[in-house]
Amino acid sequence: MAEENATQRRETGNNNRVIVIIGGLVIVALVGVIVALALNMNRQPQIVVQEPEPEQRATLVTEENVQEMVEEMLKEPEVTVPQYYSVSMNMNWHFPDGASETTDAYVENMADNETPVYFDIIRSDTEETIYQSPVLPLGSTLEHFKLDVDLDAGVYDCVCVYHLIDENQRTLTTLNMALTVTVEG
Repeated sequence: MAEENATQRRETGNNNRVIVIIGGLVIVALVGVIVALALNMNRQPQIVVQEPEPEQRATLVTEENVQEMVEEMLKEPEVTVPQYYSVSMNMNWHFPDGASETTDAYVENMADNETPVYFDIIRSDTEETIYQSPVLPLGSTLEHFKLDVDLDAGVYDCVCVYHLIDENQRTLTTLNMALTVTVEG
């Protein structure tokens, strides 16, 4: 019986040691988390300023660098710029007032064009952008829309700037068309 009591005391002592060790590890982990949180709270927020990329200019091709220039050109991805674009739109747009939908504006990206497009309407006198269209896929038509700016009654000479874009909406080229916007009142 004495042996059983001694064995139980050893097991109890071992269990107590395991509990104390686990408890100590938990306390150390909690202290580590608290210290890490305290250090993060005292940090100043980091502001990352992205510098604009410097303007790149073309390199003069000489006899010494011609081979290198040819190799660089061959590495660049080929960009296919559309060779034509058929404009299908009316050139005089009317709006009952500055906040209402147009009564007659019509813009189509014809199905036989090469790329999707979007366009911006810019006032000729102030260069203010008064409308930015959504992307028009091939074969789509845009009608019944409002201007992005509530214009006063009047006649506005504008430029419609078409952006012919690739599948990532990067502008391949632009096309400008004269346009008159009339706001009735």
